[in-house]
Amino acid sequence: MCAWTLAGDLGCQPGHPIIAPNSPSPLPRAAVAAAIEARGSRAVLAAPPSRVTLRPSPRRALLRPSYRATQARFNLLLPFTIVFVQTFLLPSTLLTIFPLTPHRQIPKMTNNDAQNGSAAPATDANKSSFAVKTGLAQMLKGGVIMDVTSAEQARIAEEAGACAVMALERVPADIRRDGGVARMSDPEMISAIQAAVTIPVMAKARIGHFVECQILEALGVDYIDESEVLTPADREHHVDKSGFSVPFVCGCRNLGEALRRISEGAAMIRTKGEAGTGDVVEAVTHVKTLARDIARAKAVLANEGDNGLRQLAREFEVDLDLLRRTAELGRLPVVNFAAGGVATPADAALMMQLGCDGVFVGSGIFKSGDPAKRARAIVRAVTHYRDAKVLAECSSGLGEAMVGINCDSMKPEEKMAGRGW
Repeated sequence: MCAWTLAGDLGCQPGHPIIAPNSPSPLPRAAVAAAIEARGSRAVLAAPPSRVTLRPSPRRALLRPSYRATQARFNLLLPFTIVFVQTFLLPSTLLTIFPLTPHRQIPKMTNNDAQNGSAAPATDANKSSFAVKTGLAQMLKGGVIMDVTSAEQARIAEEAGACAVMALERVPADIRRDGGVARMSDPEMISAIQAAVTIPVMAKARIGHFVECQILEALGVDYIDESEVLTPADREHHVDKSGFSVPFVCGCRNLGEALRRISEGAAMIRTKGEAGTGDVVEAVTHVKTLARDIARAKAVLANEGDNGLRQLAREFEVDLDLLRRTAELGRLPVVNFAAGGVATPADAALMMQLGCDGVFVGSGIFKSGDPAKRARAIVRAVTHYRDAKVLAECSSGLGEAMVGINCDSMKPEEKMAGRGW
């Protein structure tokens, strides 16, 4: 039994025990009882005489339920208090102590932790939703987009029925011939083309060069083509396109490339082909490879489910959800145009019958004998791509086509389609 101290009441020094089990001279029981009673407790005395058993007074016992209720309420409110402090009080306090300086953040790319693009482009325009961007591409379906290098060529393209024009200083055939570094076109030339036509105006930027993209957006172009035709600015990374208000179109050779570009924010895809050659063989190869990859993904989803599709996503190095959506649709989730080597009405109709939504035509028109007539013929061929009689009419009397380059005779390093990943 613990010693009970009642300093002062019994004339003892503070902390001096008045009762102890083995005390040689314990205090009288009556004195102990009187002292305890004076302090508000009751003492129940039991043998042996040297021991005193204590129990709390009724007044102290009545206090215990109130204390327990208070503790229960505290335990109940504690989590809500913590959440409130973390959510409302702590952030404002930290901002007061450490104010943030407004700055422009560059978002991470989709394929690694590097940074390659601007979430707040030079125009500071609000980011358009992906649905809006893809909706703009939907309006171009079934049309022809033509490369132009001047306001006069842009007017010819518009009069021929082009759905849009691609403004650039040199067509791909001239880029191949001249060599050197191919960059974004002069903004003054792009502005002149914009002023000359009423149809959408696109412009090319180098792969990975997000500042060129910012400039093009500031110019108000309707679409940016992150193009392998120009000299790449980044050997490893493409631009993070999701942070721009203007939609992007990108090239691909297979499903992996297409879905990687879409995951970066591309709202429109085109086959790469081999631009500036006038040889459609590479464009056909890329379209068929893309279709074969989609058919494979569709079969894997049907036969093996998500487990098989997950393995295929790792093989293609693409996002699983995007691959699943493509497999369910049986096609790319965005508009897909053909490009690279289309030079005749028959070439354009061929790409449409292979499943493309439209056609890009570059050197094939303005390197021919009669650009205006050939432009009209290609537009008509895309519209009536399944009518052989109309195609025969379109192909008649067009004059000399561009001479072109046989892709099979080209060295691997001379091909543009391999740029990017």
